Amino acid sequence: VSTVTGEGLSALRDLLARLAPGAQETPPPLLHDLLPENGLVLFIVPLDSGAPKGRLILPQVQSIRDCLDGRKLSLVATEKDMGQALASLARHPALVVCDSQVVHLAARELPSSIPLTTFSLLMARARGNMTQLAQGAAALSHLRPGDFVLLREGCSHHPQKDDIGRVKLPRLLEKIAGGPVKTRMLAGKNAEADEDPAPVLAIHCGACTLTRRQMLRRQRDAQRRGIPMTNYGMAISFAQGVLGRVLSPFPDALRAFNEALEKSRT
Repeated sequence: VSTVTGEGLSALRDLLARLAPGAQETPPPLLHDLLPENGLVLFIVPLDSGAPKGRLILPQVQSIRDCLDGRKLSLVATEKDMGQALASLARHPALVVCDSQVVHLAARELPSSIPLTTFSLLMARARGNMTQLAQGAAALSHLRPGDFVLLREGCSHHPQKDDIGRVKLPRLLEKIAGGPVKTRMLAGKNAEADEDPAPVLAIHCGACTLTRRQMLRRQRDAQRRGIPMTNYGMAISFAQGVLGRVLSPFPDALRAFNEALEKSRT
């Protein structure tokens, strides 16, 4: 290898990539493999102040495209039109996917026989190790006032007035803990986590702008430091008391969460 002429650098990079943990793992599709033949998915997409004007957010676009790629049917509606959308169908959808911020509404209004999950959980499966993130969510059960929680985002978007990571999630964490918790936001693809003291929990965004390799690296770094890690959607669903329901389409992740939750109680 020569750093002067560049000889061998490409081959070296390829070799390192093949040796990296998880490099050989093929990422699963977002959701079309969860649907039966001719199965239909209902997407619940709120158009609140956080929705970009004239378009959808990236996980929603990627999910719709995945359905098209997998030759599956999809129907998109707001949470206000969810009942009307269901009534227009000859049979129940094979899966309902909603935004995490309306998951409590969807869980309350949908029959328990209809599988329900969120866009954030789909991203957890496609971008990272979903089982580990589900295990990390159990750490929320013993969150206490004054605990330090690290919040991480893959991009450095301009924060909005009621930003989910900077406003809504800290508010939910306070509700879970029963008092104020300390939080720090670490945003951007190159932002490195090196906290002292270490947080009791790290909560990552859906990682829609990161590659699977980048997200797995962040999970490995947290695991190496002994820090439980979950993602936004799992934390929000936990706070709403519906995480078990939205994990049900993913039996391995649900089992990991329940086992970690039981272990944390003993």
